[in-house]
Order: sequence, then structure tokens, then C-alpha cells
Amino acid sequence: MPKPGPETEVRFVRGVGERRAKTLAEAGIHRVSDLLLRLPFRYEDRSAERPAEAIRDGEAASVEVVVESLSVRPTRRRNLKIVELRARDRTGPVRATWFNRQHLRHLLTPGKRVILFGAAKVAYPGAAPEFSNPKYEVVTDSRPPTLAAPAAADPEAETAEPQESAESAESAESGPAGASLHVGRIVPIYERAGEIHPRQFRRILHDLIESGAGNDPGGLPEELVARRGLPSRSEALREVHFPADGASLDALLRRRSPGHRRLIIEEFFSFALGLALRRREDRTGRPGGGSFPANDAIRDLAKQVIPFRLTASQREALRTMAQEFAGPQPMRRLLQGDVGSGKTIVAVVAALIVIGNGAQAALMAPTEVLAEQHFSTIRRLLEPHRIRVALLTAGLSASDRRATLTALESGWAQFVVGTHSLIQDGARFRNLGFAVVDEQHRFGVEQRQLLVERGAGCDLLVMTATPIPRTLTMALHGDLDLSELTEMPPGRQPIRTLVRPLSALPEVHDLVLEEARRGRQTFYVCPFIEDSEAVDGSGVERRFRELADGPFRGLRVDFVHGRIPRARRERVMAAFAAGDLEVLVATTVIEVGVDIPNATVMVVEHAERFGLAQLHQLRGRVGRGAHPSTAALVFGSQATEMAAARLRVLEETTDGFRIAEADLAQRGPGDFFGARQHGLPPFRVADLVRDAEFLREARREARDFLDRGGDRSEEGQEILARVRRTWGDRFGLTTGG
Repeated sequence: MPKPGPETEVRFVRGVGERRAKTLAEAGIHRVSDLLLRLPFRYEDRSAERPAEAIRDGEAASVEVVVESLSVRPTRRRNLKIVELRARDRTGPVRATWFNRQHLRHLLTPGKRVILFGAAKVAYPGAAPEFSNPKYEVVTDSRPPTLAAPAAADPEAETAEPQESAESAESAESGPAGASLHVGRIVPIYERAGEIHPRQFRRILHDLIESGAGNDPGGLPEELVARRGLPSRSEALREVHFPADGASLDALLRRRSPGHRRLIIEEFFSFALGLALRRREDRTGRPGGGSFPANDAIRDLAKQVIPFRLTASQREALRTMAQEFAGPQPMRRLLQGDVGSGKTIVAVVAALIVIGNGAQAALMAPTEVLAEQHFSTIRRLLEPHRIRVALLTAGLSASDRRATLTALESGWAQFVVGTHSLIQDGARFRNLGFAVVDEQHRFGVEQRQLLVERGAGCDLLVMTATPIPRTLTMALHGDLDLSELTEMPPGRQPIRTLVRPLSALPEVHDLVLEEARRGRQTFYVCPFIEDSEAVDGSGVERRFRELADGPFRGLRVDFVHGRIPRARRERVMAAFAAGDLEVLVATTVIEVGVDIPNATVMVVEHAERFGLAQLHQLRGRVGRGAHPSTAALVFGSQATEMAAARLRVLEETTDGFRIAEADLAQRGPGDFFGARQHGLPPFRVADLVRDAEFLREARREARDFLDRGGDRSEEGQEILARVRRTWGDRFGLTTGG
């Protein structure tokens, strides 16, 4: 078999084959390069020698013994057999038992030297230590007699291995010069993938590393490697998979060993270069030098459309955007602000500059409900000033869709609001000059690029009402310039937040009834559209019936969620906006974009099922009028104490960025946006929370590398080619050098 390289498919790797390759593919491992970056999730120190007579009760220990006998004993349970080992070392006897590991009869034969590792039971001082389901290692004659020490339980011991011959087991269980892979050292513990357990991962990865499969130069400039004192890529891979004697267990566990640092910095550096290349390729200048300057007529129109005074941060964002509209390069900007800070108004005023120069503007929202709400708001603002606004979603009738597509292509529609329909094949613009993407984290980078490509030299504004910690902002939007709205428009009321158990729901209902008597309205959010036996929590429609027929009898109550027909959604939302409903039962379709000044109560049932950032978004739907408002977050009976304590962060602060940081720290980047998240990059080694300082360093290094022309050298060209292979699809990078 030829020597495997980074691009070799894993099915050709020794010890993998077709069946295991399918299992690895399900875990995202397709090539040798993927397999080498499947790092241990923890390590165990099994390196200290321990004779049998020194082992204490309950201690996790290793002992090297000679097998005296091994027997298989049936039990009353038909499918359960106990394997019993009797052995001894130079200081006394040792016992071990396994369940349903009959194949050990062929491996642990009398006279064999074996290392056992696990938690031992010593019935009384001087008694023989007894191991239950220990890890084991057959020792070859050439192996140095090093023995092992304490560790926690290992998931690799949970399932029996397939039967093997003694010869194949011994050869696979040992490293160079007979050194053990599984005991007698700091041992890597890998997350299982299907039936492939940690012991098998160690064998496969050891063979790969010994074959030189990880000897490629990697993606870091040699100057950077030398300056930071980093190991080579091959040394780093060997260290993180099979640490040498004397390696720091603490550094390995914290992912701060030299090998971990090298691989983390390399992954972040490649990612940062991808962002920088995307930024450079995306800002090479407007075709034909076209730009959108703001003149007095446009400024007068903006004052008519928005008759109230904008906040200082809104004015600053618009001033910056106006400068970029008039500049030679397309704008690429992220507008980030807390719930209710006025991002949509900024987008509308910016669109007036583009429309005033004869081009079209488009706003893409992640859901039909939000697109419809934006359409209603923007049409109300612009149509009195003879600016034509259109809506394009999948929910339109065939005739309405055809009419809207014609309006886009002819240029009749000056501002279009839509969903993913805006980037599907049928949507063509006459002259798209400004693209706005709302709630970017629900889209992929590729989707926003598809919208930008609908217009040559198109300016882009990405908006999010989800406060994003700085680390995630760098990862999600590192190719964008940042504007932040730091103030609330005048008139926003403080919101009182209550965190209550399900048993306190009658108290919450009384609050709703009291507000209804005062002429106020309530949002009532449920976590699901339909009931589920598998999880705790009610579906919207059933909860609507229970509330309307029970505690809210006599109130005007209705419901809305994303699956009901668009016409019915619009009727219900219009009725709630007009004050014809007192309680609206809903899913999180009302999370963003809904502005009902008379709504003063937000109830969220089973709030433990939502992230803190999402709950903060929901809370922002109230407090928009002149009356004090309350958010009641009700946690279910199955919620843990930790989940309830997590919710209390919202009682303590209304600072969206502080909440976002707490949410990220508690749940991790993968779950920060919930099940809807599609935008986070798939890092294999790095972690956006744990390794935030490395991301900042890697961004600086990537900028310096390009600024000094490092990409023009032969080494730089190889590094950029690697970046394009790794990240090109994500960033839509060109294939050229």
C-alpha cells in the first residue's frame, strides 16, 4: 500500500477500511488530514510504576503482571459471562474480571506479561488487589518495564473489542521498540465514533504518524514558527497524539502544550488569511467607478421619511456609511446593536442614498414572518414619498411572485424585502446597489455573498440584534467593518424581569390579567409548535386553547407560528398591532422585528430551553411604549438548578453584551445561536472561547503577512493554496494565486 498523504482518503489507511470509513465520514472525517486533526479530548497519566502490594483500595493504578490462568464463567443471565484472570507480580497476586470479553482467552494466555490499568478494590490490608473491567496491555519482551498510575474511567472500556488473534493484538498494541500505546505513558483519550473506540483510534493514528503522513510543512510561515518558538507541524501532531515522557499533563489538558499552540495558531491563521483574502478580493473597486454620493435632495428626503431625531450612534453609523457609499470600494459593514436600538431605521435611511442615485436596495430576512414585518414597516415609511417597495417570499401566490420578479428585473421595485427567495434563480435585479442582510447568524456566508452578487459592485450591510461577543464577531464577521448602536431611542422603558418556576404560573397569569384590565397587551411564548412526548413543554396551539378556555377566558386571545398560512399570520399580527387582541400566543417568530408599543408583558414558558441571548431578544419586544413592562421567564419542572441559575443572569442585567458573554461561556459557540445557527466556522482544533487570545494574535499575524507581501513568495503561495483548499468554499475565494 502506498504511503498515505494528507489528501489520502481514510478508507485506504491501515486499520480503517470501507466500513470504518463510513463511520468516520459521519463524523466529518474523510481524508488523512481530517483524521490527524481529531485530537484527544483528554489525557490520562498511566506512567508511574505501582507494585501490587502498594495498591490501595479505590485507587486507579497500573500493575505489570504475569498471567497464571484465565477462565470464563457463565451466570444466570443467558447473555452474560464473566472472564476471570489470576496473575501475579513480584510482590503478590492480582485478580481481574471482565464481562463478555471471551476473546481475552486468546490474548491473555498463561505466561504472558500484561499491564492492567483501572480502579482496584482491596478488601483488607494485604489482600490481593482486584480490578473490574481494567484496561490491559500485552507486553512484548523488548518493552521497557514502566508501569502506570491514576486516572478516571475511560469510555474505551465500555464496549468489548472485536476478537483478534494474539499476534495481531500484540503488534498493534505496541509502539516503537515495543513501547505501549495504551498504558505506561500519558495516554490520549479520543471521543468514540460509532463502534471505533479510543484504543482503535490510538492504533490508527500511531501508524499514520509513524508513516510520516503528518510531515507536510503546514500553513504557517517559517518566520512566524521560529519567532514564536513553535514546533514543526509533524512534531506538534506527534506531541498532541502521543506525548513524550516528561510532557506536562496540565498543559495537555488545558490545550496549552507547544503542539496544541502550534495547531491552534495554524488553524486560526489559515482562517484569518481566508477572511483577509475575501476582504481583498471583495473590495477591489466598483465596476466602472460607480458610487452613491448623498446630495441635498436625498438629505431632505431622509428628514421627511424619519421626522424624529436619530441617536448619536445612529447618526455616526450613517455618516460612515455615506462616506463608504461615495468611495471607490464597495461597503462591507456590520451594524450591531441591542434589541430596539434602531438598526432598521439606519438601513432605511442608507437605502435612500442608493435609491436617490437610481439603484435598487434589498433586505433579506431569515423568516417569512420577519420579512413581512420589515415589509410592512418599510412600506409605511417610504410609499408616502413615492418609493416603491416590494415583498418576495416563498409564501407568495404564483401570480404575485411573477409580478414581483418582473418588478425587480424591470427596476420598478426600488426597495425589495424578502427571504432566501431573493437569492434563488428566478430573482434578478435591474441595478441592485445596496444589500442588507438581517440577523446574519441565521444565514451562511455563502448566502450573503449570493445576494451581493445580484448587483455588480453592490454595497453590503449586515445587521444583527443578537449581541455577539467580540470573539464570535471576529469569527463570523471578520471580513466586515463594524458599526455599533450603543444608545436606545428616546421613550424606551426599563423592563422588569422575573424568573419563576412553573408552580408560580398562576402569579404570572394574574399579571397578564391585571395588564389587560389596564388596556395593555401580552406576548406569550411557547418553545414548540407541536406537543412532544419526548420533551417537557407545550405546543403553541394546545397552549392557546388551554389559556383561552382557562385563565384568560374572556380575553381576546389568538396564536401565531411559522407554519400557519401567510394570510392568517398577517391577519393575526395586524389584529395584535391594532390592539384587537390582548394576548398573542406564539413561538419565537415574534423574536425580532415586532414593534407593539402597547405590549407590556412578555411571558416565556420553559425558558430553560432558550439561550440567554435569545431570551434577551424576546424581552426586547416589550418596553417600547410609555408604560413600565415586565418579562416573566418561567422554567419547567424538569429544569436543573443550574438552568434556573443561568436564567437569573437576566434578572441582574439588561446589558446585551454582558448577557451574550455569559451565554457563550455557559453554552459554547456551537450552541450560542441555538439550532438555527449556520454561520460558525467548523474549527477542528481551536475553540473560540478557550482560545480567544490566539484568534486575536492570528488576525494580527495574517494582516502583517499580507502587508509585507508574504503571499508573493513561493512559501506564501503554498500557504495561500492551502487556505483556499481549506476555507475557499466558505469564503467564496477565487482559485487563482
